[in-house]
Amino acid sequence: MDVWIIQNGEKTGPIHDFDVRKRIESGELTAGTPAWHEGQPAWLPLGEIDLFSREFNLAPSRHEPPVAVDETVSPPPLPPQPHSMRRFWARWFDLCLFSGIWWLAIWLAGRGIIATLNQPWIMLLHFVPWFVLETLLIHRFGTTPGKWLLGICVSNDNGSPLNLAEATRRSARVLFIGLGFGWLPLSIICQSMAWFTARRIGRPLWDHAGGHQVTMQPLQPLRLVAYVFTLFFALLLQFLVVFPPLWQEAIRTSPEFREQLEQLRKVQQKNP
Repeated sequence: MDVWIIQNGEKTGPIHDFDVRKRIESGELTAGTPAWHEGQPAWLPLGEIDLFSREFNLAPSRHEPPVAVDETVSPPPLPPQPHSMRRFWARWFDLCLFSGIWWLAIWLAGRGIIATLNQPWIMLLHFVPWFVLETLLIHRFGTTPGKWLLGICVSNDNGSPLNLAEATRRSARVLFIGLGFGWLPLSIICQSMAWFTARRIGRPLWDHAGGHQVTMQPLQPLRLVAYVFTLFFALLLQFLVVFPPLWQEAIRTSPEFREQLEQLRKVQQKNP
């Protein structure tokens, strides 16, 4: 649980409850220190909050007088909602759009689709160019195509835009711990961990570590239509480029598959 405290006249937080307990044990926080957590109607001394009263019962007795709480100081706002699903679909929109363009470029360059699929290092690193581009977009505009369509903007906690170094570190963290380089088994694990982390602390690890925030604007109908149409187009493009070579390769390398297709063709000729 996240806790806010008033110490030396300044409101600080959020602080995780186990950190508060450590500071109580060390004597840094006293029973009279004003504190607030979600669900609490007003500021209360730590010693009167059920979550921490046991710590003071076990700790040596302290006789510091309670600190007066300024009633004009309102409790802090609730931790930001992670909006995990909207961020998930924005992320995969960007990746699908990049993949569609990437496969089209491979085809236009005359590179074999099957040969490319059989190159493990190419497939492992093929999302790296996107994250280089994402770095520049986040640094310059604070958003990406998918984020823009879904009303998402990235900035520092103080509202300032990310500089190039901050945007680079953020994109690298997403590539490593958020996407697992796009390798499907690892990506599922990374995405699951990111979801649970975001639900726990209000944002994923890459934003928490970098001190970044994600702001959400109301969804706009026209942008949603553009999102659906563009995502469909990107998936269709990948299908049209990648599926025909895969189909031909399956026919070439599998006699059983060729035999089944031939039988199906004969059945269709008999029953037009």
